[in-house]
Amino acid sequence: MTRSFLPLAIALALVAPSAAFAQAAPAAQAQTQSAEDARLAGFDAYVDAVRKQFDVPAIAVAIVENDRIVFERGFGPREMGKPTPVDEHTLFAIASNTKAFTAASLSILADEGKLKLDDRVIDHLPWFRMSDPYVTREMRIRDLLSHRSGLTLGAGDLLYWPTTSYTTEEVAHRLKDVPLGGSFRGQYAYDNILFGVAQLVIEQASGQSYESFLRERIFKPLGMNDTRFNSDRLEKGDNVATGYAKADFKDLQPAPRMTWGNVSGAGGIYSSVHDLSKWMRMQLAGGVYTDANGKEQRLFSKKRQDGMWSIVTPIPVNDPSVPELRPAKPNFLGYGEGWQLSDYRGNKLVWHTGGWPGMVSRLTLVPDRKIGVIVLTSQEVGAAFNAVTMQALDAMLEAPKTDWLGAYAKAVAKQQGNADEDWQKHVAARKPNSPPSLPLGQYAGTYRDPWYGDVVIKQEGGKLVIRFSKTADLVGDIEPWQNDTFVIKWRERWLNADAFLTFDLDADGKIREARMEPISPLTDFSFDFQDLRLAPVEKQ
Repeated sequence: MTRSFLPLAIALALVAPSAAFAQAAPAAQAQTQSAEDARLAGFDAYVDAVRKQFDVPAIAVAIVENDRIVFERGFGPREMGKPTPVDEHTLFAIASNTKAFTAASLSILADEGKLKLDDRVIDHLPWFRMSDPYVTREMRIRDLLSHRSGLTLGAGDLLYWPTTSYTTEEVAHRLKDVPLGGSFRGQYAYDNILFGVAQLVIEQASGQSYESFLRERIFKPLGMNDTRFNSDRLEKGDNVATGYAKADFKDLQPAPRMTWGNVSGAGGIYSSVHDLSKWMRMQLAGGVYTDANGKEQRLFSKKRQDGMWSIVTPIPVNDPSVPELRPAKPNFLGYGEGWQLSDYRGNKLVWHTGGWPGMVSRLTLVPDRKIGVIVLTSQEVGAAFNAVTMQALDAMLEAPKTDWLGAYAKAVAKQQGNADEDWQKHVAARKPNSPPSLPLGQYAGTYRDPWYGDVVIKQEGGKLVIRFSKTADLVGDIEPWQNDTFVIKWRERWLNADAFLTFDLDADGKIREARMEPISPLTDFSFDFQDLRLAPVEKQ
């Protein structure tokens, strides 16, 4: 999943204080609070119904209003088959909800005069290059945060997803070879890789590692004591949920606990609804929090918050996939600096989602009403966090009731049906008795893409096997499909990213190039196989 940190969320959504703050209620008290708030009557049962409908092992939810925790609770087990439950302190990967922390870090530095959001990136990182000289010269720090660079959806994500051996600097240096598929500042296209560059800008301007900056300038002041920089920083005894994925889009199994140490600015943080409630309350207070001595402090300026919460890149508003989701259709939609922006029932929403192996999440703020909703889940289905979020918003806004569970269930069913139909079209177009042009052994060799690097195909036991040189999890078995097109079936079935592999031959029957593309429309967009241009490497 982003893997891109906006997994099924994009398809299904039309559319996140230190000891200083008043202490959040423990689990039992949080339950009492929810029971006492008439607006949330039946909410516990609703969350459990969402878990059942979408086969989600665990969900944690927090709702804040007017600097007060209204609801804070976990549902389901930390690990299937074991009795320990998820609670308000259970850590989940928050993935792309990390992006708002990156934007906040840059805002802190801007307030201190160490940079401006309109600074050119090359003024801070002189070595920085995009594939177009004009874009390189004109790229501003704000552009790193707003998905308008000209990169296509998820471009370059294979440099870090699944976990690769590249460093943050190596990923950023390889941007010069990642193709631009759109015009600079011409359209919205979600990316992760530029948030890794933003991370390097933070390090250059602050003189600290990004990890140290987050800990000292955000986590510690807000009292986010449970929060970890990424999965590599989880400690023995930490209260951590296990994530689950449906292998082959069908069978639920544990997903590996992975890390993105090379693009941490895009999505590395592990946190709990308890800690994130502190983050939300500071956001809703305009950047203000109370320190451990009871003194009011400011994390970043109101001017900078206004900048983060203003649309930089407009996003087209499309009709929902099913009529039942029309009540959620916004009048406007856009991306600011690390935040999605839209409206709901006359209220501005500031929100983001995140996707990770086995975990997806959503954080939503209603600034004018001082309301915030956090939903963390341990399964890769965005419909679950959307259904819970929308139910919570309706309750807190005292809006007319909508059957969000039924609406998102119908959307998921339609999406699955569309994917099945797409596969049947491939099957129908397949020509019987159309073997490859060459003996299998002649397809073996090392292939090189300008931005990813080497991909190796070997013949093993009479079959072809593909391995991505920098990505341990991308090992797959290659099976003939038709003519010079093959199907790659990854051995790690939780990836849900099987792909077509097509070889282009010259007039003499020599391989000029190999191209890839995901087979299923359900495959996460961070598997940007279609951007690879794999040319055979001549043997020395």
